[in-house]
Amino acid sequence: MFSANEIVVATGNKGKLKEIGEVLAPLGISVRGQQEFAIPEIEETGLTFVENAILKARNTCAHTGRPALADDSGIEVDALQGAPGIYSARYAGVSATDAANVEKLLAALQGVPEAERTARFQCVMVYLRHANDPVPLICQGTWEGRIALQPAGDNGFGYDPVFWVPQHQCTAAQLFPTVKNSLSHRGQALQNLLAALQARHG
Repeated sequence: MFSANEIVVATGNKGKLKEIGEVLAPLGISVRGQQEFAIPEIEETGLTFVENAILKARNTCAHTGRPALADDSGIEVDALQGAPGIYSARYAGVSATDAANVEKLLAALQGVPEAERTARFQCVMVYLRHANDPVPLICQGTWEGRIALQPAGDNGFGYDPVFWVPQHQCTAAQLFPTVKNSLSHRGQALQNLLAALQARHG
């Protein structure tokens, strides 16, 4: 059974799906993952987080006929002129592991003093009512920090083990998940999305 209160999320990440579902539940919106629909992966050819998120959301809408939500996120490092940015997930290669990406980032920052290792996670979320929706709902979240000298912590994924959170004096991977979700770029984008959907649906 399908209703307008059901959104397909363009992700195969169960943790991300659960997090999004919990935030949208108060609106009576249920979420389903794209893996339920055997949606083919789309090439992320955009030059910005917004473009890539729209590509993914439109692809999901087109293959399901349902409203879709997609996000694109990554980390920007000031000393590297904003790299790896939109290429964060494939920084060390197309099928690179998290560990390989982290290793490449730390190598690129070798010799850069702590004060100059400022960085931020960016997340852009896009909600489309249908594939040809002319007014996509776009929400953003930003999480400021810096790149640690070495990895620490087991709670996160991606660049979390080297993302130093100054107010907690630890890495993102050392935070409790509930604390991380309240601070993170994705958590912020989700809260902005929740507010935008509430405004749109009254």
